[in-house]
Amino acid sequence: MATTVTSRPGYGQLLRTRGAWTFLLPGFAARQPFAMLTLSIVLLVQHTTGSYGAAGAVAAVTGVSMALFAPLAGRLTDRFGQRAVLLPGVLAHTVSGLALTALALADAPLWALFAAAVPTGASVPQIGPMVRARWGVKLQDSPLMSTAAAFESVTDELTFVLGPLLATALCTAVDPAAGLLTEAALTLVGGLLFAARRGTQPAVLAARGESHARVEHVSALRVPGVRVLIAAFLGIGSVFGGMQVSLTAFCESIGEPGLNGVLYGVFAAGNMLSGVVCGAVAWKAAPQRRLVLGYAALALTASGLWAAQSVVLLAAVGLLVGMCIAPALITGYTLVEDLVPAGARTEAFTWLTGAVALGQAAAVTVAGQLEDRLWDGAGFLVPMAGTALALATLVALRARLTPPHHNRTIARGVGHRVPVTVD
Repeated sequence: MATTVTSRPGYGQLLRTRGAWTFLLPGFAARQPFAMLTLSIVLLVQHTTGSYGAAGAVAAVTGVSMALFAPLAGRLTDRFGQRAVLLPGVLAHTVSGLALTALALADAPLWALFAAAVPTGASVPQIGPMVRARWGVKLQDSPLMSTAAAFESVTDELTFVLGPLLATALCTAVDPAAGLLTEAALTLVGGLLFAARRGTQPAVLAARGESHARVEHVSALRVPGVRVLIAAFLGIGSVFGGMQVSLTAFCESIGEPGLNGVLYGVFAAGNMLSGVVCGAVAWKAAPQRRLVLGYAALALTASGLWAAQSVVLLAAVGLLVGMCIAPALITGYTLVEDLVPAGARTEAFTWLTGAVALGQAAAVTVAGQLEDRLWDGAGFLVPMAGTALALATLVALRARLTPPHHNRTIARGVGHRVPVTVD
């Protein structure tokens, strides 16, 4: 006989968890730069070089570096603890970001900007997975854990509302370098404050007295379902990257550069609002089915971006695209809990985060070239193509998203399971 779960603890109850705000506030400040970095680089480098292609390429190098090094940071965090990884990473990112800013303002050659972009991206702190792990410490075996998963996804979306708005306002109203400088400052201050909260971070294996010989370290990338999710998240990254470059070019073409942050904010607001709803609903459909259907809606709405040639139409379509992203993200993280062993979940989350960054990097590169070489708005073809390819992969390999029967334990980290009908 099937039992249907129809309710879950609310966000208010979650936020009253003792000690939660001590890591939520610095964590929010430290993860904000993730949403500012790409757009701040695009706006600064485009200002100094006059080329969207060059700006997109520099931003792409940053994104690729982050995508390649994020899983390594996740594995090191699982093994040595958050503070040991976060402190040197925050300092390295701050120095690298300042160096990139100085080189861009000095009209340095493109190769020098690429050289500075590599460490800037590689050292981006993986705050989101770390916050999720801290919720696991606070809420171990609590029904609030699924609510925390939804809350974290909503928080991620909120950063993509505020980050582009802040970056655009700083770069257009203050100085083209102000976005990157603020991003570096927020990373430094927020990251150090977050690392200082030792009491809420997960215990390191050695600190719990566990023998490394008895702990099986399996890479999350060896799980077939994770590789399918990576393909899906690459497509989501193509939406972020393609829209950042294309909206910037569109607003420049109509003489209203300040509208860029507003339009991107509308897109991100749709993302955030749908995340709130998705996290509050007790779903009956299996997450594999929800992911395929939700992704089909994302691909459909993204295909209409290139045809929207007015501010109003672009805002409306962008809102719809944003509303389709959060369900795909939340469902993807939900599947990680069932697919991946507990000891590799931080790494799995960073693979997905890295996939978004890599998709975004590829998208800003291709979209920048299309904007430079073709017509205004040609970059919007990138989200359409990226989501279509990812959807085809997802449909073809959806069977790999079914978890093995033996892997039904609850992780020490934050669970991402939403209520479903179970036998």
